Amino acid sequence: MARQISHIISHWHQLIEGLQESPQAVYSQLDQAIARRELPKTKVSRVKHCESGLFSSRRLYFRIRRKEHIFDVCAAPFGRGFFVSWWLGESPAILGWLSYIPILGPLMMWLFHRETYWRIDTALMFQDSVHAAVLEVIDDLIKAKGLRALTELERKPVMRELFKR
Repeated sequence: MARQISHIISHWHQLIEGLQESPQAVYSQLDQAIARRELPKTKVSRVKHCESGLFSSRRLYFRIRRKEHIFDVCAAPFGRGFFVSWWLGESPAILGWLSYIPILGPLMMWLFHRETYWRIDTALMFQDSVHAAVLEVIDDLIKAKGLRALTELERKPVMRELFKR
């Protein structure tokens, strides 16, 4: 089972009516789109998440990881359409657990795991790069099938409280 995300930063989803595609084919195309971007310190894998409880069916997701940030992308048929979604979040870090230790924890977090402009900027660039790769794959599929292109509103992710701890 996949390591869970401890804090969701942003999310995006889109149902594409009339599109039928194999999730594995979408993940292969996404793997290539990510590789072309040459994102630093990035690893891709495939992980399974439970649909609901521990003994429920498991769904395959495409994971892109950079340091403590994780993108989980889901692509799957849904009715007469096909949906793609992604979740960007942070994985639980060892330093994150230190924050619960009175006095010492916050000091350790301040010394070794500060929120800086650089950390926030690179997290946002990671999000923008992966989102662009997802849109590139979707745009190619839509164009090949002769379906309606996504509107600008449909292309935008939903941001949460960025880096709230």
